Amino acid sequence: MPAWVILVVVGAGFTALAAWASRRLLDRTVGWFRASATSLVVFLVALPLALWSLRAAGVLDEDGRVAVGTPIALSFIALTLGWLFAAVVVCVVTIEFVWPSGGWGRPVEMVRDALRRRDRARRYAEILSIASRHGLALFERRGRGDAPRELPAAIVAAANEAGVTFVKLGQMLSARDDVLPREIVDALATLQTDSTPIPWDAARQVVESELRRPITEVFSFVDPEPLAAASVAQVHAARLIDGQDVVLKIQRPVARRQVVTDVDILNRLAGDLERRTTWAREYGVVALVAEFSWALHQELDYRIELANLELVRRAGAASPWPVRTPRAYSEHSTERMLVMERILGTPVSRIAPGDLSEGVARAIADHLVAAVLDQVLVRGVFHADLHAGNVMARCDHGSDPVGWVSLVDYGAIGIVEKSLRRLLAALLIAMANEDDAGATDLVLLICTHHGALDKSALQRDIGALVTRVRFSASGEDIFRLLVDALRRHHLAIPPSLLLVLRTLSSLDGTLRRLSDGYNLTRSGIRMASTVSTRGLSLHDMAMTAEVQFALSVERMLRMGRRVENISRELDEGTFAVKAVVFDSADERTWVDRLASRLTVTVVGVTLVLAGVLLGVSDTGPELAGVPAVSVLGGFLGLGGILLLLRSLGQSFRSRGGG
Repeated sequence: MPAWVILVVVGAGFTALAAWASRRLLDRTVGWFRASATSLVVFLVALPLALWSLRAAGVLDEDGRVAVGTPIALSFIALTLGWLFAAVVVCVVTIEFVWPSGGWGRPVEMVRDALRRRDRARRYAEILSIASRHGLALFERRGRGDAPRELPAAIVAAANEAGVTFVKLGQMLSARDDVLPREIVDALATLQTDSTPIPWDAARQVVESELRRPITEVFSFVDPEPLAAASVAQVHAARLIDGQDVVLKIQRPVARRQVVTDVDILNRLAGDLERRTTWAREYGVVALVAEFSWALHQELDYRIELANLELVRRAGAASPWPVRTPRAYSEHSTERMLVMERILGTPVSRIAPGDLSEGVARAIADHLVAAVLDQVLVRGVFHADLHAGNVMARCDHGSDPVGWVSLVDYGAIGIVEKSLRRLLAALLIAMANEDDAGATDLVLLICTHHGALDKSALQRDIGALVTRVRFSASGEDIFRLLVDALRRHHLAIPPSLLLVLRTLSSLDGTLRRLSDGYNLTRSGIRMASTVSTRGLSLHDMAMTAEVQFALSVERMLRMGRRVENISRELDEGTFAVKAVVFDSADERTWVDRLASRLTVTVVGVTLVLAGVLLGVSDTGPELAGVPAVSVLGGFLGLGGILLLLRSLGQSFRSRGGG
């Protein structure tokens, strides 16, 4: 039989057997393709070395023929193949460590990942190009005198051109004039409505695609010039066939794809920052980006905004501080298009100083604060995106300007459960009364903490904070300072409360644009008692008392039964304390596996040491010129190596699964 045929048969047999055995050894955590490919490559690479070792041991002669008896030859060949197999397992485990199975996933996922990487690279280049065009390159030299005048306009222009994600970041920062210079905040405020509009032809295609019919079958008129162009959408005035004046909110065609890519980039940057910097871990940058991503994706589905709008409308129907909420036409609204009643008014972001008298401006501000507190403390459903572009005022009709306050854009709302509403109202009242002890106790009821807590230090910080409320300047954000104080003491703030505080911070910036010097902190805390009291009713109080009474009775009955059971067991001598350590099946299985792995590791190390000690021995009888003790050491060492590799493979599998 030709030598090459023997080589092919032996190679194929070794590949199949080694792939099967390595998968069994590693509990089938490795795919067939990977195990087979690794086995074949190791066989082909190590074959010359294996043949050389057999010739050196005298098992084969120079012509490649067997030069010893069959039993001895088979023993040496088995030992050689065993070490080849050990090399296969070492390579497989190494590849699993560097590149775990499932890293490629299915072909469709591979293509998607490749497309995402391509989109990220393209978007990185695009963002850098935009920044460079607008003079925002990281190391660009600029004159000191020109920077304050040119920088805000350059940031706004770059954000508008960069698209949805960066405009939303600008909108979020436009309410933080306590952090950014005033000229930059004023410039970012123009992002609320002054984004670059898309051409009407492109917008018309979106409308007809969503309607699935000609636009003239639904609308008798649509103004090609948008009323406003925001980051995600633009708004056109229109009229339905029945004559009702409406506005048509159309999502930008590229908004969704751009948000997906930008959020992917932000998530990666946030992860890198948390791994490399302490401040990013303390502020939870990954969680902040995740929340920002969630909010953006919510804004991309106008069906969610439609549901939010109706929820806020129904919740505020009985409010003594009403704000107008537009009616939506669900029959014409889709995921990318929203049709709503047209509400006349001017966004606060477009109201210039002097457009409103100070008395009217403060009356509108007071009414808006009361309405928002009513939503938060009484209704439990509130508008959570109160930047200056979403608050509209109309003061050209009638003598009561506060009746013409409207809120638009319901892409983000907040929900506050009743138990938290009660505690939050009490907290605001305690702050108004400078009751630092009561405020501290309420904070500890609202927030959770882990580990040691210095309550005295927390009370001092809250006391200093509530004292500042009385004399705070209008530009000082007490709500942000409260969040910072709670985080310093490692208190976990409920997400709903955090959203309330952030909404109030955003509202603070909006109110200062409406009435310069308006102090939301003092006004809001002063109004909290009135608003929360108006939300009380004898019926609610009676029902709450009934529930608490029923709970108290049930607890007393259960306590009596428990005491009776314990007394009976003590009298009968059957009272026992049960230890639940490793009580569950999962815990016992984990202990068994840990003990088994430890045993296998100890036996493997012992066999390897024994193999090394016997392998270096040159005494005793010989097999084909090699001491028999050394051959035995080779078998023992091989067995030890395989046991250690099995234990290592199980560790990798446990790490991947856990």
